Amino acid sequence: MDINNRTRLTFGVALILLGGIFLAVRFIPGLESQFSALMSWPMIIIAVGVGLLFLGLLAGTPGMAVPACIVAGIGGILYWQNSTGRYETWSFAWALIPGFVGVGILLASLLGDRQHRSAWEGFNMIITSAVLFLIFGSIFGGFESLGTYWPLLIVGAGVLLLVRAFIKK
Repeated sequence: MDINNRTRLTFGVALILLGGIFLAVRFIPGLESQFSALMSWPMIIIAVGVGLLFLGLLAGTPGMAVPACIVAGIGGILYWQNSTGRYETWSFAWALIPGFVGVGILLASLLGDRQHRSAWEGFNMIITSAVLFLIFGSIFGGFESLGTYWPLLIVGAGVLLLVRAFIKK
């Protein structure tokens, strides 16, 4: 089956499933209230990310895992912020986005995408994102537990980069 037919088949199946869900919500008593409680606006963004991954898998393009993880990850941040009311955390939560790219690269390589050199790229992005998240979270008051010692994170990241520069591949 060529790529065009597989893509049409994928979108056709996705539309049938989506229409079936909306029909079930409309005609099954009690399902509408459960569905509306579940589908808050951040959950819709997460569902779009899951849908992108699903479509990528059906179309045979595992590289779609990268944008799927970015969209679903941002939806997860927004869900947490909407649930807690702490929208000010966006001042440092943006640092998680490179980590979402790293998760997408890892997932794509596990699903058989050969365009990326290795899963190590994904691990590097996740670690970089975590360090950035901790640094900016400490600067903007998100992690009071680190207190005045947050500059040690920057020193540690620099030491890690120096050590990695001297390690032979």
